[in-house]
Amino acid sequence: MHRNMQKQLTAATGIGQVLALILSRQATTRPDLERVSGLSRATVAHRLGELLEIGLIDEAAERQPSGGRPSRILKLNEGFGVTVAADIGESVTRVAVTDLAPRILVEQTITIDVASGPLPILGEIARLARALLKRASCKPSHVFGIGLSLPAPVDHEGGRVVGPSVMRQWDNFDIRGWLEKALGTDALIDNDVNLLALSEHRRFWPSADHFFFVKAGTGIGSGIVVRGQVYRGGRGASGDIGHIQFDAPKAPLCRCGKLGCVEARAAGWAIARDLRALGFEGQNARDVVALLDRGTPECIRRIREAGRVLGEVLADVVSILNPTTIVIGGTLSQAGEHLIAGIREMIYQRCLPLAIGGLAIHTARSDDRAGILGTAQLVIDAKLQPSAIGQTVARVVGY
Repeated sequence: MHRNMQKQLTAATGIGQVLALILSRQATTRPDLERVSGLSRATVAHRLGELLEIGLIDEAAERQPSGGRPSRILKLNEGFGVTVAADIGESVTRVAVTDLAPRILVEQTITIDVASGPLPILGEIARLARALLKRASCKPSHVFGIGLSLPAPVDHEGGRVVGPSVMRQWDNFDIRGWLEKALGTDALIDNDVNLLALSEHRRFWPSADHFFFVKAGTGIGSGIVVRGQVYRGGRGASGDIGHIQFDAPKAPLCRCGKLGCVEARAAGWAIARDLRALGFEGQNARDVVALLDRGTPECIRRIREAGRVLGEVLADVVSILNPTTIVIGGTLSQAGEHLIAGIREMIYQRCLPLAIGGLAIHTARSDDRAGILGTAQLVIDAKLQPSAIGQTVARVVGY
C-alpha cells in the first residue's frame, strides 16, 4: 500500500465520497460513479483502485446491462470486518458477531433482568463478546466496534441512558466508556426503536426516503428514518409517541406517572390491564396476542380500540412529518388488520389529501433479529462514513 494513502483516506472527500455512493446504491458500476460523482474517469479509477487494493470493495462477477457494454457490479466486501452487537431487552439480552452485510455469524442469548443494573449486564456482554469473537476466529483489529441497543431514552452522542425508563439504575452511567475500556474498541449506543427502524428500512424499504416505524409492543415508541439516516432530534428524544397525552374523561395513569399517554391507552401492558379487569390473565403484549389467537372477542375489541388510538397520534405524525411509508412492528403487529384497520381509519379520516397521497401503511417484515441487525448497522454506518474511513482502514489493514 502506498505511503501517502493514509492522508488520502482520512479526507472527508476522496475515497470516502466514492465509497458512500457505492454503499447508498447511487452508483453500482464505474460509469455510474463517473456520472453521479461528477469526477473524471481518471479520478474515479484512482480512488476506486485504492478501495479495491485495500479490499473494502469488490467487483462482483455478476454483470448488468449499462446501456452498452456490460459493467461489473461494485459492492462492499462484507468480510472486510466484523461488528459486535448487543440487544438488551427487559429480561433477555442477545449478543452477536456480524459481518458487514450485516449478517449474524455467531450469537448467544442470555436471560438477565435489566433491573440488575449496568455492571452485571455489561460484564456479561463483554464476556460473551470475547467468547463469540473467539468462536468466529476474528482478529481484534477487524472489529469495527460494539453497538448496544437499549429499551430506554438514550443520549446517542453522550453514550448514556437518560431516564425515566425501565432501566432505572442506568441513568447517566458511562456505558460507552465502560465498554470501550473493557473491549478495547469503539462503542455506540442507541434506543432500541431507532435501531429497529434502521434495520427494517435498510432491509425492506431502502427506497422510502421518509420512513416512520412504530414499535407497538408492551410499550410504544417510534423511529424516524429520513433519506437513509436515523433522525434523533436535538437530544435523541425524537419519536417518543408513547407519551404523547390526550385529554379525555377518566384518562388512565401511565407507567411514566402522567395521565392519558398513548401507552396507557394502547400499549400491550394497558390492553392486558383492561383484560384483567374482565377476568382474563395477562401482563404484556405476548399475553394479549395469545388471547387474540384464541379468538377472544373482548381481546379483539380492545385491540381494535388500540389501533384507533395509534391512528389518532399517527394522524398528527402524518400531518407534521408527512412520511411516505409507515411500518408497524412490535409484538402487537401480529394482530394484523385488527390493529392496522383502526390506524388507517383515523389517518384517512383526519389528514388532508396531500399528506396521505401515496402513503403506504404496512406491518413489519423483520423477525426477532432486527434489533441485533440494526445495532450492527449503526456501527457499520459510523465506521464507513467518509470522515471515519481513514481510521477504520488503518485499524483493519494495520499501517
